[in-house]
Amino acid sequence: MKKLNLLLLASFMALGSGAAFADGEAAMNKAGCMACHAKDKKLVGPSFKDIAAKYKGQDVAAKLFDKVRKGGSGVFGPIPMSPNGPDKIGDADLKDAIAVILKS
Repeated sequence: MKKLNLLLLASFMALGSGAAFADGEAAMNKAGCMACHAKDKKLVGPSFKDIAAKYKGQDVAAKLFDKVRKGGSGVFGPIPMSPNGPDKIGDADLKDAIAVILKS
């Protein structure tokens, strides 16, 4: 019985994380993130894969949230990222997007 409960719990967790990925990816598309970023290649900004690699093993979700909101430059090169306010991508969508990026 315990094994069945654990299996069911793992299944629900997997389904839930898939929904977060879909929401995060949809939010990035809607907010225009994909105009400058791609999953696995550098465009104007770094790829999500490069961002995930740079911050692997670090708890940087809050730092990246702040970076998206305020914009900036110098971390991945000289081209600045413009600020992206809550009118462009909501807080919950941004958190989902950052989770997707960090798992790339």
